[in-house]
Amino acid sequence: MQSREVDATAVEVLLAAAVAAPSIHNTQPWRFGLDPESRSIEVRVDRRRRLSVADPDLRAQHLSVGAAVLNLRVAAAHLGWDPLVRLLPAADDPDLLVRVQLAGRRADTPLPLHDLYDAVARRHTSRMPFTGRPVSDAIVTEMIGSARAEGAHLEVPDIAGTRRLLRLTQAAEMRNAAHRDGLAEARRWVTAPRTDASYGIPTTALGPRDASGRMPVRDFVGAVPAPWLPVARFERHAQVALLWTSRDRRGDWVLAGQALERVLLTATLHGLRTSMLHQAMEWPDLRAAMAGPSRHCCPQLVIRFGYGPEGGRTPRAGADRVLDAVAPNPAGAF
Repeated sequence: MQSREVDATAVEVLLAAAVAAPSIHNTQPWRFGLDPESRSIEVRVDRRRRLSVADPDLRAQHLSVGAAVLNLRVAAAHLGWDPLVRLLPAADDPDLLVRVQLAGRRADTPLPLHDLYDAVARRHTSRMPFTGRPVSDAIVTEMIGSARAEGAHLEVPDIAGTRRLLRLTQAAEMRNAAHRDGLAEARRWVTAPRTDASYGIPTTALGPRDASGRMPVRDFVGAVPAPWLPVARFERHAQVALLWTSRDRRGDWVLAGQALERVLLTATLHGLRTSMLHQAMEWPDLRAAMAGPSRHCCPQLVIRFGYGPEGGRTPRAGADRVLDAVAPNPAGAF
């Protein structure tokens, strides 16, 4: 069996990949702990980074942590481990969402996650206009398969279905614009460019407003004068996908987050840009309407995808900010 040490270099690779995951408003609501005895990494949700208005049930936080777990698994596979995931491993510790054990594997045993590693650093949310060039059915099918591999579903609707999802998202965006507390909460996570902020979204990553008003890109600033936000014409025929699960419990949210990131990394490998439309998920009636006539569909997120410019980069907290205390290990490794 192949087995390598979990030394400082390996930990740095693992955590750098994990924190590269997307999170709502770039809040990065995760904590990591190392358990030398079990050769595992424990991933917790950080309730201090919650959004009380946009995410009162912590559903989006769980999705964000799930995305970080997927990246952690990808990096573990890249380093030669078989990452074994246990969901919600401790009933008496509700903040502990996942335990990832780093198991050895045979050198000739391929891991499908390994191929996604190069996309981890390349994936960025793009709120820019896309070209409108259609994405091939083969790529869409692969994205759907990526969600299914993680226990979730990805539905890519036809033109009428796409318009329905965008209308619901636009309705949510209009509600958000009129919600004083929600808008204030969103503004708190907008940061000035060229600062040393480790969290939040720089104004350079917000993207332009749609001149036609068809594309419901989230407005983080509202009526506040924002000369740095230009107006641009977005693609006429957007391509979107609805990520959903069959159930709607805490574990399903974490699974959905892993599925989300696997879909995004798959898209990135094929040269696609992606962004998340979460607004409708923040209003119970609009979220329910996203499911359409299906009774067994629990919507989790809408993904916009296509070809276009790379989005602006957002900051990430370093390992020293997200890693909890590690038990002493004289050998310097697990």
